[in-house]
Amino acid sequence: MSKRFPGRRLSIVRLALLLVVAAALGVTAFDGWHRFTDARAAATGKPWFGAYVDATATPFHAFENPAGAEGRNVVLAFIVADPDEPCSPSWGGAYSLDEAEQTMDLDRRMARLTGAGGKIVLSFGGLNNDELATACTDQDKLLAAYRAVLDRYQPAAIDLDIEGNDLSDQAAGKRRAEAFAALQRERAGSGKDLKVWLTLPVAPAGLTGEGTAAVAQMLAAGAPLKGVNIMTMDYGAGKASSQTMLDASIAAAEATHAQLSALYRQAGQDVGTQTLWRRIGLTPMIGQNDIPGEVFDLHAAAGLNAFARQNGVGRLSMWSLNRDQTCSENYGDTTRVSDSCSGVDQGGSRFAPVLADGVTGVAGRLDSPPEPSAPSSPAAVVVDNPETSPYPIWSDQASYVAESRVVWKGNVYEAKWWTRGEAPNDPVLQASETPWTLIGPVLPGEKPVPVVTAPAGLYPRWSPTSTYEKGDRVLFEGRIFEAKWWTRADTPEAAMQGSDSSPWAMFNNEQTQKVLDGKEKE
Repeated sequence: MSKRFPGRRLSIVRLALLLVVAAALGVTAFDGWHRFTDARAAATGKPWFGAYVDATATPFHAFENPAGAEGRNVVLAFIVADPDEPCSPSWGGAYSLDEAEQTMDLDRRMARLTGAGGKIVLSFGGLNNDELATACTDQDKLLAAYRAVLDRYQPAAIDLDIEGNDLSDQAAGKRRAEAFAALQRERAGSGKDLKVWLTLPVAPAGLTGEGTAAVAQMLAAGAPLKGVNIMTMDYGAGKASSQTMLDASIAAAEATHAQLSALYRQAGQDVGTQTLWRRIGLTPMIGQNDIPGEVFDLHAAAGLNAFARQNGVGRLSMWSLNRDQTCSENYGDTTRVSDSCSGVDQGGSRFAPVLADGVTGVAGRLDSPPEPSAPSSPAAVVVDNPETSPYPIWSDQASYVAESRVVWKGNVYEAKWWTRGEAPNDPVLQASETPWTLIGPVLPGEKPVPVVTAPAGLYPRWSPTSTYEKGDRVLFEGRIFEAKWWTRADTPEAAMQGSDSSPWAMFNNEQTQKVLDGKEKE
């Protein structure tokens, strides 16, 4: 240096300035790299939309036959503790897992949706019942209960809707977090990834103290927390009178983003701004909310969709598909929340496609690349087997009355009205024209539904020499038959084969069981 610049020396001031510049360049480079890696991580996968379905609300919502791409992902709610057996999972406290299949065809309908490329997300908890971890205090039994649900349904992701008493129970939160951490370790050994979303109540100011504690518990336990879904609804006194529902929802999202940033840092995880938006979900209650005066309309839905897409929000949901329609004139007070209509005039539009607009991802694949598509191959010919079909194989020679079930080409169908000779899978007829409703595929391991028979002596045996009046009942091959009109010498055999012209009507399994239980009135 002295040879090129004779007489010049590096002063202390210059040295300090040089160090400051170098440090600034280093910080800038680090910040630039951090932003680059953040953007790259956030760009992996696509945000997804999945509306909630209140699975046990009647009439049962046909989630297995969604209208449009907004039904590709469905969040089925709610799995809760059985009121009589706290460590047993149930649907809404009303049906065990087996009863849900028997009563609601739930497994079959799920299989229909997933067979068409859809994804099922299972939601545990909700406001009205005890989530499993709240009711079941035995950690091993709790783990077994969660495992039974996952093994049976194989969901794309798990949604933990924790609110009310479930949220305030810190001990339950610890049990829940540890259980899902253990389940993740189990699945990691077999190359599977468990994806869990924590759904929490929120105010325009963000998560409550109990909500942030729930997030911290999941992170501390090492549970596979893929994101936090906030319920942008029912703000009450937390919403200023000048705020619209859209304003309050956006404020809640931004506040939650700041809170989660701090929570992840405290857990030792450096999560970038864009990546963090990917870990946030937004779920409004469409139409009339539970709080009087709070109405989330279609304009607010469009605004929330625009905000989510602009910021890269990872998930959009809504409560619920059951409610996505205008209430009829018979529903007098639309300020009172209904579980089957929104309470607002939707003008022929629906909330689901508005909220799902441009949100095309697949539930459970937010943090992983798309699965490679399998090469196409000729469709296999389905041969129905009476030994593995739960219902009779459809025949063009038989007649079927309303609610009769058959199997055809590997699927179960139910008759809407009397029909004969009309194939259940007729591709030409529109849904309103076909006499059949597709329920779903025949499931692996199924067997014919056992026939409920009546004991000898319950009614007289049918005799070809006897005369029968309308309403008379007889037994024939263990089944109960009732005369539809005066008859003599007409065998009930034709009714067993579905003939509508037979003077006899055969009791189905449910009707026969009611007679045997003494619950049926003649």
